[in-house]
Amino acid sequence: MTNNLDAPDTPTGPGHPAGRVTAAELPGLRRRTSAVLIASQILGGLGVPIGIALAPVLATEVSGSEALSGLAPTASVTGTALLSLPLAALMTSRGRRPGLVLAYLIGALGAGFVVLATVVESFPLLLLGMAAFGAGSSANLQARFAAADLVEPDRRGRAISTVIWATTIGSVLGPNIAAPVGRVFRGTAISEKAGPFFFAAGIFLLAAVVVGVLLRPDPLLTARALAPQDNESPAGRSLRAGVAAVRASPMARLALVTVAVSHTAMVSIMVMTPVDLGHHGAGLQLIGLVISGHIAGMYAFSPVMGWLSDRFGRLAVIGLAVGLLSCAALLAGTAGPSHGQTAAGLFLLGLGWSAGLVAGSALLTDSVPQPARAAVQGLSDLTMNTAAGIGGAIAGVIVARAGYGWLNAVGACLLLPMAALALRRALARPTAPVAPASPDAAGTPAPTAPASDL
Repeated sequence: MTNNLDAPDTPTGPGHPAGRVTAAELPGLRRRTSAVLIASQILGGLGVPIGIALAPVLATEVSGSEALSGLAPTASVTGTALLSLPLAALMTSRGRRPGLVLAYLIGALGAGFVVLATVVESFPLLLLGMAAFGAGSSANLQARFAAADLVEPDRRGRAISTVIWATTIGSVLGPNIAAPVGRVFRGTAISEKAGPFFFAAGIFLLAAVVVGVLLRPDPLLTARALAPQDNESPAGRSLRAGVAAVRASPMARLALVTVAVSHTAMVSIMVMTPVDLGHHGAGLQLIGLVISGHIAGMYAFSPVMGWLSDRFGRLAVIGLAVGLLSCAALLAGTAGPSHGQTAAGLFLLGLGWSAGLVAGSALLTDSVPQPARAAVQGLSDLTMNTAAGIGGAIAGVIVARAGYGWLNAVGACLLLPMAALALRRALARPTAPVAPASPDAAGTPAPTAPASDL
C-alpha cells in the first residue's frame, strides 16, 4: 500500500476539502493534530469542572431538596450519553471536526440555560441546561479517540493519555476560579453559584472556534484515506457493524466494561462529595480545592498511565485501576469530618479513573477493525455515560437515606465484575490476535494485543 494519496482525504464523498497526505507529511500532521486537540482540551477543561463543582449545589438551591441534588450532575452525564451516538454518527460520516464543534456549541447553549434556570427558579430548565452542558464532556471524551486516529498501534496509550493530560490545566483552574467569577455577579439577579456558567459558555464557544478552524485535515477521514481498502463498504462503519465488532472480540467487551465501571464508580462518588463536604462545614473555596485535587488525579498522571499501558499491557493497568478505585472508596467513605482524608480519597478516585479510561480506551481501539472504530467508540461513550447517569441519580438517594459512607461501599462493589473479567482474560491467554490484521492509518499492520495482555 502506498501512503501517497492523490484522492481527497475523505472517503465519504463531496462536501469535504480535498487534500493529499504523504508518508513524509504524516509525522507533522500527527503533531499538529495533537496540538489542536490539546488546546481544545485545555479550554474544555476550564468549562466542564464548573458544572462538576457547582451542579449539586445549584440543584439543592433551586429545588429546595437535597435528595434531588444528584439529579443535576446526573442530567449532565445523561446528556453526554444521549449525545454520544448522534455525535459518533456525525463523525462517522463527516469526520471528527464537525462532531467536536457541534458538541462544544451545544455545551455553550446548555450553560446559558443553567443561568436562566437559576434566575426564574425552574428546576426542569436547570436539568435541561445541565443535559445540554454535558455536550462539553462529550467533546472532551471524543477528543481522546481523535488523538489515536493517526498514531502507530504501539503508541496509542500515550497518544490518548497526552490529550487527556491536557485537560489538567483547565480542570484544576476551573473550580478555583468559580468563586472569583461568581463574586462578579453579586447584587445582580444571577446568583454567585450560577455566574461561572456564563464563563463556561464563552470557553466552550472559543473551543469550538479552535477546533473548527485548526483541525484540518480531519484526522479520522485522513486515517480512512490512508487505508482505503478497509473502507469499501459504508455498512462496515455503521453502528450495527460496531456492535458486531464488540461481540466478536472478548477484549473489546472487557474494554467496554472497564470504561463503564471506572466512570460510573468515579461519577457516583464524586458528584456527592461536595454535598458531604458541606455537611462537615466546608465552604465553596474548600470544595473547589478538593475537586481540583480530584481532577488533577484524573488528568495530570494520564501520561504515566499511557506509558504503563503501552509498556506493560492494557490488562496490567486495568488491574491497577481496580486497586486505586477500591482504595479511594475506602478512604473517602471513612473520612467523616476529615477534609484531608476526603481529599486524598478523591485524588485516588481520579487516578483510578485515569488508569481505567486510558487502558480501556486503548484496548477498545486495539480490538476492533478501523472502519468500525468510530461507531464502537460512540457506543463506548454511550455505555459509560448511561451507566454513570444511573449511578449519579441513585447516589443522591443513597446519601440522603444511608449516608456517604454507604455510597462508597456500593461504588467499591461495582468494581467486582470488572476485576473478574480482567482476571478471566489474563488467565485465558489467547494465542490469536485480538484485532484483524489489516493495515491501519499509520500504514502498519493493525495491532494484536500487547504481549503482557496475552
